[in-house]
Amino acid sequence: MNVTQLAAVDTARAARMLSEVREATLSGQRAPLAPRPVIEDSWGRMLRSGVDPDHDFRSGLLSPEEVHRRREESPLRHVLPVLREGLLSVADTARHIMVVADADGRVLWREGSTSVLRKADGLGFELGADWREDVVGTNGVGTPAVVGHPVQVFASEHFVRSHASWTCAGAPITDPRDGRLIGVVDVSGPLETMHPATLAWVDAVAKLAEARLREAHLTSLERLRAVAAPVLARIGGRALVMDRDGWTAAVTGMPYTSRTALPKTLSAGQRWLPGLGLCSLEPLAGGWLVRAAADRPQPRTQTRIVLDVTQPRRWTVTVSAGAGEWCRELSPRHAELLYLLARRPAGRSAAGLAEDLFGDAGRTVTVRAEMSRVRRYLEGFLEHRPYRFCDEVDVRVLVPDDPSELLPHSSAPAIRQARHKAVS
Repeated sequence: MNVTQLAAVDTARAARMLSEVREATLSGQRAPLAPRPVIEDSWGRMLRSGVDPDHDFRSGLLSPEEVHRRREESPLRHVLPVLREGLLSVADTARHIMVVADADGRVLWREGSTSVLRKADGLGFELGADWREDVVGTNGVGTPAVVGHPVQVFASEHFVRSHASWTCAGAPITDPRDGRLIGVVDVSGPLETMHPATLAWVDAVAKLAEARLREAHLTSLERLRAVAAPVLARIGGRALVMDRDGWTAAVTGMPYTSRTALPKTLSAGQRWLPGLGLCSLEPLAGGWLVRAAADRPQPRTQTRIVLDVTQPRRWTVTVSAGAGEWCRELSPRHAELLYLLARRPAGRSAAGLAEDLFGDAGRTVTVRAEMSRVRRYLEGFLEHRPYRFCDEVDVRVLVPDDPSELLPHSSAPAIRQARHKAVS
């Protein structure tokens, strides 16, 4: 059922049909129509995690002081003008509100129609509220954060019954420096305000916000490059200057690489870095001066890679080589790709991975772009044509005890098949 098209023509009828689908599905009966896959997957997560579909749960609101502290620390504060300009003027006229939440699902900003804000208060959709999916059920803030892409939730597609009078469309916003989720922007309102174009509108504004963050990052690299120039001019041998996220500002005596994967915590002194080997690190204003040793260790010798997907929202890859160990947190997409490659030692072509991820072998451009990003921090450990881990690398995968919790954000056909196969 195309919910958005039906709701645009007859909102009340669409809401009634979705109510029947929800009641039948949650009671274990055969539904008159199947829920959309993204909603069905979310409902499954809610049933497994014990969210009560008939009674909403409201965790304590953050104090005003804590909301202010999180606002000051959030990168989202830099793109609020973009979000307001792109969403608020239309949202107020269309009886919507704009809600911006951080990566923890906490509502930090909430603006728009005064009457709709009052209705949101009745749902607990307030400043400082916890709107994670596993707390309040399927919704336009928590669900996009889990699945990693925009989601529209209409009427009884909400898991909790009391939210069935509401419609929302949310899109995740990621940090362009490392791909990590930094928050979600959502447009919500009463049932009758639903419009089929809302999701595309919110997604476009979220992407514009990410573009603005990317521009700010490039500007900061330019400033660091100006600091680096006189420093590198006095250095002999191989050296580079990078920002605190590993992005290269300038190099001398060595090929340019756009980024170096860094451990979660970094301090001055001797450190082993992937692609560089043993290095000496010195702090600079806004980054690090990295002096590479003359002899670069071979990365393929006695190397172990551990892919950990046991946690519901935090996935990591840890590389242990002869010269040291480093760990990197993964985006949802990279966790999917590395899991699929770890399960197929013989490798997969770009078309094969596209089929695994999207059910569409033609989406090779997306796969190649993502694999290019993966290979930046797993340089020397991944082959291509086909994509696979090198023979010299010992790859291990840590999975959840409950197979149904394997990469719960993922709607990729191959991941869903792996879950069902493990359960059966």
